[in-house]
Amino acid sequence: MKPPHAQTQAQTQAQTPDAAAVEHSRRLLALIREEAASRGGLLPFDRYMELALYAPGLGYYVAGARKLGPRGDFVTAPELSPLFGDCLAEQCREVLETLGDGDILEFGAGSGALAARILFALADAAVPPRRYLILELSPDLRAAQRRLLAEQVPALLPRVRWLDRLPTRLRGCVLANEVLDAMPVHRFCIGADGGPRELCVKPSRNGLEEIAAEPVHPRLATALRGLRDQGLAVEPGYESELNLRLEPWLRALAERLDQGLILLIDYGYPRTQYYRSDRRRGTLLCHSRHRAHPDPYWYPGLQDITAHVDFTAVAEAGTQAGLRLAGYTTQAHFLIGCGLDRLLARAAAGPNAMDALLGAKQLVLPSAMGERFQVIGLDRGTTVDWTGFSFRDLRDRLDNPKTTQRR
Repeated sequence: MKPPHAQTQAQTQAQTPDAAAVEHSRRLLALIREEAASRGGLLPFDRYMELALYAPGLGYYVAGARKLGPRGDFVTAPELSPLFGDCLAEQCREVLETLGDGDILEFGAGSGALAARILFALADAAVPPRRYLILELSPDLRAAQRRLLAEQVPALLPRVRWLDRLPTRLRGCVLANEVLDAMPVHRFCIGADGGPRELCVKPSRNGLEEIAAEPVHPRLATALRGLRDQGLAVEPGYESELNLRLEPWLRALAERLDQGLILLIDYGYPRTQYYRSDRRRGTLLCHSRHRAHPDPYWYPGLQDITAHVDFTAVAEAGTQAGLRLAGYTTQAHFLIGCGLDRLLARAAAGPNAMDALLGAKQLVLPSAMGERFQVIGLDRGTTVDWTGFSFRDLRDRLDNPKTTQRR
């Protein structure tokens, strides 16, 4: 049994939540305690993470607190620079022109900045999507997206549709920027005897604590055996995560995609880097007021909880679902493949040249987002070598021969 998590230095430096926020967290904690009691006192971590982020009316992503931007908890690439949206619009344009028509589906559209930029750029290129679909769980974010789109691309607003679930059929381009990192994960550790344990959450007098238990989910035990067979995650005391929701999510998406390209953009690693022996505490990271810390139990509902993405698992799940691995590369290489140099030169000729240059640096420098973020493409019904992966395709880093083969 682990002791309750002590407050970290990052947390003590973070802005103290006001009384209303603390009460909000208290109500979510009561819900978590209630569900844990209904399960015999323990919650698998993935269910805890799901409640902390998505519990109706209380979870971090569906409650009303500001999340994005300087006054929120974090900033994503579309807010850092419009060049990010311009580059993705180039890739979407190629998809729509290849198919002759189609829709764009964006998961978790955040502030709406990416949707607005893509719609503007595609309309400017005379290749607007038939529909721009946004699957967004947060009512507050939906409202913010609608306001921004009405302000920036009012003529294109009739093409935008907000969805509660996946469409029945889809043809076009699917975008998920910083979506997979917020998908609930299972956590595990390796016991002193070398055996795998599942990390679960138990309510305690002081809040919440972690308990190392025998794996409950049968797929978790199978996945952990697979890691051990590859010589990964074997040392006593090692902790990390597994995303068991990725495979069914991609399968459901693949079943609906008749033709087109899926682009998944996030921070992460190929599997052998993800489960490196020196990454002994995994990749779980929380964000509050632009500070990162490792404690997921600090004021549930008031902070983001994320885990890096195992891109080998993404490639495997996609190919098993019948999709083609269309490419894998860093964000910097992807944006360059989409014409970043040309787009930056055009922006630098305008009145905001310095902002454009600084934004581009944030997008591509290795010390910023350029190499921390990766892009993977999965497609169906085409054999196109997509432009985003034309500068440098790194699929050979995904470790698995079944996913690195070009088809």
